[in-house]
Amino acid sequence: MIKLRQVSKFYDPDVVALNRLSLHITPGEFVSIVGQSGTGKTTLIKLLTAEERADEGQIIIGGWDISDIHKSDIPILRRQIGIIFQDFKLLPNKTVEENVSFALQVCGVGSKQINSLVDSMLKVVGLEGKHHRYPWQLSGGEKQRVSIARAMIHRPKILFADEPTGNLDVLNTKEIIDLLQKINQFGTTVVLVSHDREIVNSLKKRVITMEAGQVVNDQKVGRYIL
Repeated sequence: MIKLRQVSKFYDPDVVALNRLSLHITPGEFVSIVGQSGTGKTTLIKLLTAEERADEGQIIIGGWDISDIHKSDIPILRRQIGIIFQDFKLLPNKTVEENVSFALQVCGVGSKQINSLVDSMLKVVGLEGKHHRYPWQLSGGEKQRVSIARAMIHRPKILFADEPTGNLDVLNTKEIIDLLQKINQFGTTVVLVSHDREIVNSLKKRVITMEAGQVVNDQKVGRYIL
């Protein structure tokens, strides 16, 4: 599903974000990527989503080598993956329904199909009846549920979650992690980047620990021990 072979990323000669990093994530896994700030976790996500390019090495997603992906192919890649962030990145002047459906509209999906897909996805994330609310009318946990619905509306095979609970309280954090596990049970590969030791250890899933741009520990059923 996801393979990195000897991947390096430099921001200048003295700043090495990733240093000959190799890893393999198989379909249907739930993987936590952990490490101190500045270890390369966010850079890794940027490379996997083609926001940035590696300077060395090979990146394969779903059999597709994206190491030198053409700019015109990036939208095709991003329709096959979902991404959620700590700061939600919702469009403030659009409703819940409009935020979730926006990507479908851009792709030319018909309104009837959009309505059906949005209704279904909002049920999955527990936001029935909130179609017409704006982001400013939602709690932090609800905003993250909207961003998850938006990320999953294309039914991607992979969901990248970059510190998705960083702005949430304990209760909302648990609910979002439970939702990510539910999505994983549907068959979606989930890659969680987190600095929260309690969350990672409660999952009892694979844990990849990064340090200085490299994988220093990879446990099938692991713990965040730094």
